[in-house]
Amino acid sequence: MTSEPTSRFPVGAAAAVADLEDDPHPLLARLRAAEPVSWLPALGGWLVTSRDLAQRVMRDAAAFTVDDPRFSTARVVGPSMLSLDGPVHTRHRDPFARPFRPARTRERFTAFVEAEVARLVGGLAPAGRAELRGELAGPLAVAVVAEALGLEGVDAATIRSWYGAFVEAVSAITAGGDAPARADEAYALLRAAVEKAITEKAVTADGPGSLLAEAAADGAGLTTAEVVANAAILMFGGIDTTEGMIANTVLHLLGHPGQLRLVLDDPGLLPAAIEESLRLEPSASVVDRYATRDTALGGVTVRAGDLVRVSIAGANRDPAVFPDPDRFDVRRANAGEHLAFAHGPHFCFGAHLARLEARTAVAALLELPGLRLDPSRPARAHGLVFRKPPHLHVLWDR
Repeated sequence: MTSEPTSRFPVGAAAAVADLEDDPHPLLARLRAAEPVSWLPALGGWLVTSRDLAQRVMRDAAAFTVDDPRFSTARVVGPSMLSLDGPVHTRHRDPFARPFRPARTRERFTAFVEAEVARLVGGLAPAGRAELRGELAGPLAVAVVAEALGLEGVDAATIRSWYGAFVEAVSAITAGGDAPARADEAYALLRAAVEKAITEKAVTADGPGSLLAEAAADGAGLTTAEVVANAAILMFGGIDTTEGMIANTVLHLLGHPGQLRLVLDDPGLLPAAIEESLRLEPSASVVDRYATRDTALGGVTVRAGDLVRVSIAGANRDPAVFPDPDRFDVRRANAGEHLAFAHGPHFCFGAHLARLEARTAVAALLELPGLRLDPSRPARAHGLVFRKPPHLHVLWDR
């Protein structure tokens, strides 16, 4: 633990986990203004809230590593590309990242995403109402991940239950608790499905098999256990955060009628609206690092071994970079400078696919006449690590 006196950080000392789960932005603004690197006893570590310092921490893997036995995701799924640094990180990451380069992403997934969105939205349209997380954003994200990983024969409900268990476990550990037993059960089932995918969907001369089979056959020589761990990580990035990205974008647009009108009048603004939503409420709001040595950061001394938690949500509303940062503005010129997909060696390589899913889904929804939030069921983002509305009820004219 740091030797810095907590009296130096009165804002951080008074912060509670509940403040960061419900509406963290007022607290993050106070921290950013007075204590951009602050010690939070509630989190047992430092919280970084300014954008420049957040970038520094995420870029410098030598001083701030993910490779620590306390890293929450590693405690749930084991070592993976998300919890390793240096050459071993590259060995885990590259076999999975190559298929997600922009051109290959478009070629491999555009038709599938468009078909899934058409099926899901078409099925909802006659009802005139829907809960979009459960009926569109979640099912779409699950279907795309299942398609990418090649988990044939595993239904969407099963995949959702697995990643839900993993998210619950990571959130519990981040908040200082213990992972629930069902996370271990879900992991065992995932391993069995991955082993089947590797065996039955091997790469053939006719073309690629599943992403898992490609990774297993790659020259990096990943073991089955390593492929399983990375498959779980892809569930975090490909399901939970993509689902949140879609839900948050819809919530922001429908909650700001003037901005919605701009996008309806000029559909070319939709990609910018998605970037602005990512800036305003990133669906993955914090990332963890551990100091490898004593390091000066933002006027404080971070000691070797200290937890350094980067607030993506705080960095994305830094007024030094984003004027009037709490305003949702689809014409914000630099919205794309957000850090919602992280930064440095752990930048999310699935960003292109997530954007494709969000653009396709939101564009289809905006074609529903009179699309609006259900006033009887208000929605707002919630969560310590993964932030999105628990439910998002909407109405439209049939």
